[in-house]
Amino acid sequence: MSEPVAESVPVSESVGVGPHPGPWPDDPRLDPELLASGDRRNVADRYRYWTMEAIVDDLDGYRHPFHVAIENWEHDLNIGTVVRTANAFLAAGVHIVGRRRWNRRGAMVTDRYQHVHHHPTVDDLVAWATSEDLPLVGIDNLPGSVPLESTDLPERCVLVFGQEGPGLSDAVRDAASMVCSIAQYGSTRSINAGVASGIAMHAWIRRHAGPPPA
Repeated sequence: MSEPVAESVPVSESVGVGPHPGPWPDDPRLDPELLASGDRRNVADRYRYWTMEAIVDDLDGYRHPFHVAIENWEHDLNIGTVVRTANAFLAAGVHIVGRRRWNRRGAMVTDRYQHVHHHPTVDDLVAWATSEDLPLVGIDNLPGSVPLESTDLPERCVLVFGQEGPGLSDAVRDAASMVCSIAQYGSTRSINAGVASGIAMHAWIRRHAGPPPA
């Protein structure tokens, strides 16, 4: 079956491609319904007409070895943005710590292509990360933090973000191997958690990733 389009994502005839001209390619990755009706999803051109399962399977072959985690004690509305950004930079996984439910609208259906895990507590996240030998790297402008701009992020790690307002919890601060701050030059002391996640993930990309696939 083809991937349903979320109600929050308007379909435009100017996006994607129309029906595939016959004869159709003999490729098991392709979705007959998309071939027949067109593919208007927000996916890279190389994935046009592919089934969602085939896309995920292909992405799994070259995901980057960093994970991202975000605390969700108060239904943080930034989680969708974090998930969408993690998909853009092909994080190995996204980990929601705290409340299981989160607002998926900001993810723009990218959560379907991203492995999303839930941890009820910080201790549970820490236990998982320890079992995988992944250090936690907190991202927050806290006393004693080191500048993200001049820090060599580990290749294998979990980038952890606090929720909007409170920032990283004390439990994450205690468990993190380091906390990195993002340089700011204006009047505010903090930036949106979704924006911070994009800056931090791109810092990892600049250090460890090659060019994206064509």
